[in-house]
Amino acid sequence: MSRMTRRAMIQASGMTVAAGMLGGFAPAIGQEAKPAEPGKPSELPARRIQLAVKYGMIQGDMPMVEKFKLLQSIGFDGVEMDSPNNFSLEEVLAAREASGLRIHGVVDSVHWRLRLSSPDSEERRQGIEGLITAIRDSKAYGGSSVLLVPGRVADPQNENQDQVWKRSIEAIKTVLPLAAELGIYVLIENVWNGFCYDPEGGDDQSADLLASYVDEIGSPWVANYLDLGNHRKFAKVESWVRTLGRRVVKVDVKDWGKETGWTKIGEGDIDWPAVRQALADVGYTGWATAEVAGGGRDRLVEIKSRMEKVLFGEQ
Repeated sequence: MSRMTRRAMIQASGMTVAAGMLGGFAPAIGQEAKPAEPGKPSELPARRIQLAVKYGMIQGDMPMVEKFKLLQSIGFDGVEMDSPNNFSLEEVLAAREASGLRIHGVVDSVHWRLRLSSPDSEERRQGIEGLITAIRDSKAYGGSSVLLVPGRVADPQNENQDQVWKRSIEAIKTVLPLAAELGIYVLIENVWNGFCYDPEGGDDQSADLLASYVDEIGSPWVANYLDLGNHRKFAKVESWVRTLGRRVVKVDVKDWGKETGWTKIGEGDIDWPAVRQALADVGYTGWATAEVAGGGRDRLVEIKSRMEKVLFGEQ
């Protein structure tokens, strides 16, 4: 379907989304924060955004439980795991319980290799199985979501924009009964996959197509995982926040600059005050997860400080 046809569809649909999308993880405004104690679940903080990192960012030769405790001692609210991974469920749950750190969700780590948009039906079938595994893992860990890249525009003949759109929606719909049963959101992330934007289209592109894609699926269990850094090359981040609005259930945090490329959080071209205002204006509450180069304690402390500065305006 052409870009103009998509835009017409957006205008006709009004870009509606199911009400109450954020109900699964929006903290009460003004809720008093209580510090986590080892062995006890952490309390949601008073602020409306909770901070996390991807598990793979925690470097060092130490058991998982020590990595979880490290994050908790620094003051992170949670962590996001990969699925599948090489850890036993017992190990993950033991680390969670011993540290009090929340596992807020998982990343479907096979979605690039086993794409839901692949022209190969067997590859798509395996991709669906990977998504099912991720949904079950997120539930088992006490999470609320699976981060999903729905496909990649890789071939103008066999894996183009319209084929990625159609095949991925068809695949995602097969897992929705399970997602609804377990209460796990499938969250579509914006990445450099050529989908719902034009890689050659400049730096002020609209999020209309991505909004329309989510709306076409038509399920309260499918929404957006907005990476705040991934599309700075192609768009104004605050504009995407406003367009996607209540569809945004979780955000990733990184930074990018025209002169620097990927850079430390706060050192790229993102207009963070404008992003903060946009997030507040759309009523965003939920998780913000760093996705940058990790390290040991000092580096993780720095990442948290940078996240607090750009998301909360703290110095």
